[in-house]
Amino acid sequence: MLQNKKVLRLIYILMIGIVACLFIFLLVKLFPFYKVLMSFLLRLSAPFFIAALIAYLLYPIIETLHKHHIHKGLAILLIYVLFFGGVSYVIYRVYPAVIHQLKDLNEHLPQFIQMYEELIYALYESTSFLPEAVHDQFDQIITRIESSLEKTLGKLLSWLTKIFDLLVLITVIPVLVFYFLKDYAKIKSYFKQFIPEKYHHHVRLLAQAIDKNFGNYIRGQLIVSSFVSLATFIAFHFLNVKYSLLLAIIMGLTNIIPYFGPIIGAVPAVAIALTTSVNLVIFVLIAIFGVQLIESNLLSPYIVGKSVNIHPIAIIFALLFGGQLSGVLGMILAVPLLVILKVVMSHILMMRRKY
Repeated sequence: MLQNKKVLRLIYILMIGIVACLFIFLLVKLFPFYKVLMSFLLRLSAPFFIAALIAYLLYPIIETLHKHHIHKGLAILLIYVLFFGGVSYVIYRVYPAVIHQLKDLNEHLPQFIQMYEELIYALYESTSFLPEAVHDQFDQIITRIESSLEKTLGKLLSWLTKIFDLLVLITVIPVLVFYFLKDYAKIKSYFKQFIPEKYHHHVRLLAQAIDKNFGNYIRGQLIVSSFVSLATFIAFHFLNVKYSLLLAIIMGLTNIIPYFGPIIGAVPAVAIALTTSVNLVIFVLIAIFGVQLIESNLLSPYIVGKSVNIHPIAIIFALLFGGQLSGVLGMILAVPLLVILKVVMSHILMMRRKY
């Protein structure tokens, strides 16, 4: 009898795995058909997601101030003004410089491509003893890199210069954040009414577990990535690296991606440094290595901590899967979503053992 139950359980797990794999396969295959709809829904819901995330990250600070006998309304107003005041000042100082560097990079891109073509030609000549098929592969790789660079820069520049869309975001998000913070408890109560009363306790435990892991991970990563951007900018500015601000922002953003992030962020920095001299490339690599050494050994263990207690193989799989679906954005979102999935699965298994 016990053996039959084990077999049935194994069959049940295998069936769920097969259905899940088929569902993911269909999502990937049918992506072009619902891409337009998903893009529209994403643009529509983006301000709400961003505002909800900001409110979620700020609310614990408001709760802490309230516990120290500061009126909740005053605490919301104080944090709201400090946060958006600080963000507005950073945007005011950084945004024009980033746009200027992007435009300059876009204008000088043909020169950089010509320089790299000459470098590749020299490499081609020095490896003339290799088979012709290897040289053809070199040509194809360079062509793909050039095309990808031009498209990426064009998209990034057009996105950053869409003044109307940016104005909408800048106008709508602060208003949404204010109402999310003001009515945080009401919003929780509103969604709570859709959950049957007998599950309230389990859902509360699950929400607390997600908040502990997901919240700590996001807050920690934002602090660590901000440090990486600032330290990289100081180092690159000291080394007189072109487009130091733009490269530092890229380093900070890609640092969110475990394992692959620092490598992805280092590629543009090394490519830009190579247009100046080989010696600068060496110094840039030393600077990146130094920043990553501080980040991985001193900051991340204490700030991010054990919020991501997931095996590296699972993280790498999630990163590759996210990269296949949505590129770098998918890789950035992969680990936070994996953290939530892990907490949900752990909670379900715990409930099943308990009952």
